[in-house]
Amino acid sequence: MPRVSPRCVPDLLWQRRTYIVTIDLAVIGGSGLYKFPGLEHTERHALDTPYGPASGDVVVGDFAGRRVAFLARHGESHSLPPHRVNYRANLWALHSLGARRVIGVNAVGGIRTDMGPRVLVVPDQIIDYTHGRYTSYCDVDGAEVKHIDFSEPYTESLRRALITAAGQAGRAVIDGGCYGATQGPRLETRAEIARMKRDGCDLVGMTGMPEATLARELEIDYACLALVANFAAGCGDEAEISIEEIFAHLAAATAEVPAILAALLKS
Repeated sequence: MPRVSPRCVPDLLWQRRTYIVTIDLAVIGGSGLYKFPGLEHTERHALDTPYGPASGDVVVGDFAGRRVAFLARHGESHSLPPHRVNYRANLWALHSLGARRVIGVNAVGGIRTDMGPRVLVVPDQIIDYTHGRYTSYCDVDGAEVKHIDFSEPYTESLRRALITAAGQAGRAVIDGGCYGATQGPRLETRAEIARMKRDGCDLVGMTGMPEATLARELEIDYACLALVANFAAGCGDEAEISIEEIFAHLAAATAEVPAILAALLKS
């Protein structure tokens, strides 16, 4: 089947290696989601990309009667901090396997009062506070510079489908919100969160960018399912944020994800 060279990427690099795999949906798992529950008849793909290795093997299997690809963003042993994730390789690997729809599952902190621990959110906007990351495929030698429209950072049709699927699965999600992407791996200061709140951020996470930008450059439909692990600094009653509590909240929120994605695939 003929393939179209993605925006910004030289044809020479695109022709290095092509995989033929039927993928109905790809999922990038964040903190707390290192294996995809219920994925059956799996096969692992260790992919070579022009941008170096992905975070780990892409695991492809059957889920809800469809073919699903899963990649642990931080590695299956959580060995990669947010600023060291090879986002370009990750998106490239999924795209080269045939993925055209990607759900990014992200652990976040809540800034808005209704976005407390264990709440699920499907954001519609993002502000990028990261620095020093490779944010585009356009910065490789020989690539044509393309300016993507990023007014709406998430694919609205996929975002809507995800929200509808949550309703069908009987899981509550909040529709909309602005994700503020910070550098990590440290958590933010109270002053930083206060600034982000003034900027209009409702959530704070460390991995939302440049993942969304790279998906757009590859013309992949992309949406985020944000799992609130804690209130951000100064937004809750806690004097100090407990890492143990964060992962307890994450485990509870992560347990809701398979049912939502199953409904998405069945629809």
